[in-house]
Amino acid sequence: MKKEIRRDKSGRVIFDRWMKEEYTILFPMMAPIHFSLLQRVFDHYGFHTRLLTDTSPEIAQTGLKYIQNDMCYPAILSCGQMIHALQNGDYDLRKVALMITQTGGGCRASNYIMLLRKGLKRAGMGDIPVISLNLSGLEPNPGLHISLPMIRRCLAAVLYGDMLMCLKNQSEPYEVRKGEAEGKVRSWIDRLSAEMLHGEGYKMKYVKQNLSEIVKDFASIEQDGRRRVKVGIVGEIYVKYAALGNNNLELFLRSQDCEVNLPGMLNFFLFKVDNRIDDCKLYGGHHLKKFVCQKLFDYCSKIQDAFSEAIAQNSRFHVPTKYSHVKELVKGINGYGNKMGEGWLLTGEMLELAESGYENIVCTQPFGCLPNHISGKGMIRRVIEAFPKANIVAVDYDAGAPKVNQENRIKLMLSIARENLEKEASS
Repeated sequence: MKKEIRRDKSGRVIFDRWMKEEYTILFPMMAPIHFSLLQRVFDHYGFHTRLLTDTSPEIAQTGLKYIQNDMCYPAILSCGQMIHALQNGDYDLRKVALMITQTGGGCRASNYIMLLRKGLKRAGMGDIPVISLNLSGLEPNPGLHISLPMIRRCLAAVLYGDMLMCLKNQSEPYEVRKGEAEGKVRSWIDRLSAEMLHGEGYKMKYVKQNLSEIVKDFASIEQDGRRRVKVGIVGEIYVKYAALGNNNLELFLRSQDCEVNLPGMLNFFLFKVDNRIDDCKLYGGHHLKKFVCQKLFDYCSKIQDAFSEAIAQNSRFHVPTKYSHVKELVKGINGYGNKMGEGWLLTGEMLELAESGYENIVCTQPFGCLPNHISGKGMIRRVIEAFPKANIVAVDYDAGAPKVNQENRIKLMLSIARENLEKEASS
């Protein structure tokens, strides 16, 4: 095959088959555990990938320089992180590509890829391919073929990521030997990554076995028995998980001696697939699309059942709420037609946390995400009506928001949480 850069009619640089062999693909960091495992899936299929871990302050400034400054904060950060990496000189600009997800929905996230391409042109790097990672058939690239086995491996990576994140957060605050939970996470990432590279660990039989062994391993961590303030984190998916987006919120809460609960990523995936099924029911569409989405939804629900059953084997751990129950909780409070961004799922996660004993909640809101403000801050009153003990603080994140102001707002919420914990202990 002749090695030349091809463009489609719109001027987009196509990621060709020959590029798969020679190009390094960069993608931005969001959730460290999950993305480390997902990276191994791409490595298994012959891609050369690099996960960007830099969180320096210059990233936001780079994003503001090359991306519209009135766009949502996650776009500024994720695109800025990739352009910043290219400008550092660590990669051969003639053999590098970028990858970013594209939902195809009404959220601005569908347009991140266009903003990134414009930013690359402004930076003088317009020939670098930008790969759209999606399941909707948008922007096909000969060098990227997403097969059913690849989807199954990615879902297994997300499931393992949810499990490791869940058990780490429930174990780390109480561990007698500090660093033990983090060590187990690293050990399991190495083990699961090795399985992924050898094409193993994603079939249901092995998934159940691995999940059970992970739970047993974390249950062996000696705990100090002290009670901690329990804090849940909800919000727009990027700032909820990404340390770059939320100014290391998890680390800050741990420094305040809190147990953190981050709802898993699989529920978000189920939410997106469920929306596609609803769209077919309401507005029509090809029956094959509905059939495929329903099969994918059923499979995700099946592996989520395995996840819940594995954690339930040990009474030490809290079993996260299944998607079906989260959807039931939000009924009559937020409409199922609210799908942009995190939509009703964001409200549902606040209800889920409040019901599960994590009534102290930080709602992370990025600048420029209107659906997040409506389904987050806008629904706090309704959540408190349903669960009067809910203690919720909405925190805005953007390039001009001082970190100290954000942390002071959270500290005020934690002071109320500690008072409530003391009252419970004395009653």
